[in-house]
Amino acid sequence: MTYAQPSRSTKVAAAACAMLTGLAACGDDPFAFQWDDAPDTVVLYSLARPQLNLASGFNFREARPIRVEAASATGSWDVAVDTRDAQLVLLPPGAFGIVSRARIAPLGAIPFEDVLEAPEDTLLYVADTPVPVTMGTVYVVKTNQSLGSFSSSCVYHAKVEPVAIDVAQGTLTFRYVTNPVCNSRDLVPPD
Repeated sequence: MTYAQPSRSTKVAAAACAMLTGLAACGDDPFAFQWDDAPDTVVLYSLARPQLNLASGFNFREARPIRVEAASATGSWDVAVDTRDAQLVLLPPGAFGIVSRARIAPLGAIPFEDVLEAPEDTLLYVADTPVPVTMGTVYVVKTNQSLGSFSSSCVYHAKVEPVAIDVAQGTLTFRYVTNPVCNSRDLVPPD
C-alpha cells in the first residue's frame, strides 16, 4: 500500500489550524485589539501664532501632531487649535468648510476617568463651528473617516481633557485616550 505525500497547502492549513487551536485554548482572541487607556499628552499651538512650522492640528487615529499650514490643504487632522475672541478654541475641519466626518462633543465637567463611551447622539457633536476650550471640561473627538482593517470605512473616538491653557502664548496641552477599534464608541478597553 502506498500513501500520497501531503501537498504544501495541506501542510500550511494544518499548521494554521494548530496555531489557532493553540491560541483559542489559551483564551486569547487572535483578532482582538489590545489597547491601553493610559492617557498620552500633547502640546498644540494656536493657528494665530505668527511662527511657521508649529503643530496646530492633531490626528487622533495616528496619535500625531500636524502642522496646519493651510487648513484646507489637508484632511489628515481631526482638530486644530486657534485663538478666537481672546480664548483658545478647537476647530473641526468643517469650521474651514472641509468635508469631514470629524466632530467634537463637549461633555462638560465630568471626570476624565468617568467617560467610558462616546455619545451616540449625533446632535451633541459640533461639526463646523469653533468649540471653546475650558479647564475642567472633557471633550470627545470623532475622527475623520479612514480606511480600517479589511478595507472597512472607519471612524475612531477619543476623549480629551485640557491640562494647560495659555492664551497669551497660544498653547494648549491636553491628555487623551483613543480607541483603536473601528467604529467603536468605547473609551476604555474591554476587560
